[in-house]
Amino acid sequence: MRAAGPSLSKVLGGQAVVIENLPGAGGTTGTLALVKAPTDGFTIGVVSNNHAVNPSVFKKMPFDALADITPISVVGATPFILVVNPKSVPAKTAKELQAFLKAKPGGYNYASSGNGTIIHLAGEMFIDAAEVDVKHIPYKGTGPMVADLIGGQVELGVVALPAIQGHLKSGALRAIGVMGKQRVPSLPDLPTIAEQGFADVDIGGWFAVIAPAKLPAAEVKRLHEAVVAAFATPEVKEAMARQENLINPMSPEASAQFFRSEQERYTRLVKKANIALE
Repeated sequence: MRAAGPSLSKVLGGQAVVIENLPGAGGTTGTLALVKAPTDGFTIGVVSNNHAVNPSVFKKMPFDALADITPISVVGATPFILVVNPKSVPAKTAKELQAFLKAKPGGYNYASSGNGTIIHLAGEMFIDAAEVDVKHIPYKGTGPMVADLIGGQVELGVVALPAIQGHLKSGALRAIGVMGKQRVPSLPDLPTIAEQGFADVDIGGWFAVIAPAKLPAAEVKRLHEAVVAAFATPEVKEAMARQENLINPMSPEASAQFFRSEQERYTRLVKKANIALE
């Protein structure tokens, strides 16, 4: 959004776009500030998968993730890649990795960027599909997770592509497959996990623009058109390509349905993996 901010300002006729980071509690801190904001079209928020994950991993939520927002657009997604440490894991395909893990149940570790994160759920999705027994090692963020993957303290993990692109090129990590349904333009020869025989694996790091609940239809239309136009400008398209983001803005109606379906499927996955946070 920092890359898109200047273009969004121009599209909105010179309206200032101030970006405020409000981290904490898996994104709920920032979203809580949004849902309490006036419903006037001047306060919007950007959320990711955790907006749909949090209701099923936290015992209490300070807002309703569906009823207390107005979807503007699910703008795009960042590909997730299943990777392994090449020194400790000989597997080069998803089926080979499955066989490697099955040969020693409970003997290997997979990393995540933290309990209940979308990266955690992405790892669980592969483990569930492959029917393997692997120990989960949560880290406090992607940086320490990737460092230990490279160091060999953990054998495998799912990571957003921008965080590991250089490590794939250097050979410090080996990519097994793309976790989403589509191949990545910058890695055209890397098949998806679904292509490799695990049809139910489909997950990526999406991001969306939302507003407080009950935003008037005219404001929803105005903001949606502005977001679409901003992300279509050459400078923003170039920035998104550098970040490996795949941009395909959804309509407000499609975004609302997407939020519902994502929350439903993450709830099922969280229950199956027995994930719970305070």
